[in-house]
Amino acid sequence: MLEKLFKPTPQSVPPKAEQISPAEIEALIEAKLKEHAAAIHPATDADQIEKQLANQEDFKLTAKQMEYALALIDKISSEFELAIAPAELTLKDLNRLIGYQKYKNKGILVNLVKKGILKRKLIGVK
Repeated sequence: MLEKLFKPTPQSVPPKAEQISPAEIEALIEAKLKEHAAAIHPATDADQIEKQLANQEDFKLTAKQMEYALALIDKISSEFELAIAPAELTLKDLNRLIGYQKYKNKGILVNLVKKGILKRKLIGVK
């Protein structure tokens, strides 16, 4: 037992860290950056497509929505009339008509005329 105390124990040699050259470091960094960019890129494409669909709002109306849109147009029929077929109305057009009904903002109707959805009635022309 005394031998164990006085005899030095063989110490394990710690493994030496491998030297990495600067070229290898740059190659690793570049590979990680490409991998990261590839992981992010498909997500941004999906986000862009989703935003485009949300911004378009060019969805066709259901039968009930079309009836409601025509009822809203009838309320302004003294000044305006529908310039396109009712089947060509979109959700965005309906939302604009609802906005006019709620806020009575003539600018909304002007924008619908510019888009070609509505047209002004000619008053006094036979």
